[in-house]
Amino acid sequence: MARPSTTSTAARAAPAARHNAPPGRLSPGMACDTAFRIIARRHLAAVLAQHDGTCRGDPDALHQIRIALTHLRTAIRFFSPMVDDALRPNVWAELKWLNSQLGMVRDLDVAIERVVAESGDELAVIAELQHWDEKRAESHRLLARALQSARYRRLVEQTSSWIESGPWSTRRSKEAIRLRRCTLAAHATERLTEWETTLLRKARKLRKLDVEKRHKLRLLNKRMTYSVESLQDLFAEGSLKKQKSILKSLRKAQRSLGQLNDDARGRALAASLNGAGLDASNRFRDRKREKKLLRAASTAYRKLDKTKPFRSSDLTPNAEPES
Repeated sequence: MARPSTTSTAARAAPAARHNAPPGRLSPGMACDTAFRIIARRHLAAVLAQHDGTCRGDPDALHQIRIALTHLRTAIRFFSPMVDDALRPNVWAELKWLNSQLGMVRDLDVAIERVVAESGDELAVIAELQHWDEKRAESHRLLARALQSARYRRLVEQTSSWIESGPWSTRRSKEAIRLRRCTLAAHATERLTEWETTLLRKARKLRKLDVEKRHKLRLLNKRMTYSVESLQDLFAEGSLKKQKSILKSLRKAQRSLGQLNDDARGRALAASLNGAGLDASNRFRDRKREKKLLRAASTAYRKLDKTKPFRSSDLTPNAEPES
């Protein structure tokens, strides 16, 4: 009898390595098409690396796969309109589907952890959370099924193929060629400046934002953070201090906004799961905590605003384009 294969779904879905793979390190003079492939490959590989652990129910693997997926989606946004071709909407829709599959389990993990941390071993809480644990187990079964499905394998294959040789990479219009040949430093300077300006403008109204608008600000903050992280190789030696300062402010704001979002999701989950039982949503309502988190985020944005904006010299764009 043949021995069963131990090859994981992720490994089976991963395409064979290409002979013409670009180098793994970014450089300022690198063309944008090459840079996009490096960054997108890096994050798709990170998604695949956490596949098996997520299927087994490892909460840390689930958290890491969501981070990698968000990094990948951010890279696609960062390099639009260069990559905005006929296949992009379908690639994006499938990545969004995967994110939604991961999201429910992650939200339940965070909410349950919060309730347990605040309540300890109270019997009432243990009884209250039994329904939540059952829902979490059910959600995980559905997630594991999705990650082992033909749809997931097609997603990986399609996304990888699109990154390497999608229609965006062969369009012959002057504008398409210009976008592909543009140096990474030039594009990154323009994009980061644009995103930072938008982020700070919206952040000035932070205390007046409702839950939905605050969530959108968090996503913009995350997009900015992940982009700066992905461009680590580009920052000139003299700009590393500035990059670290920017990341420090962005991460502090992200942490506070993330906790506020977790509270909002916790209230929504409690409302949906505890319709006939104890109302755990009150555990996620704390005006003092909310004010503290808003104050921390506002302080981080003020510090970010005082940092000199991105300039071309930060990314040493005077390097010659690479062949």
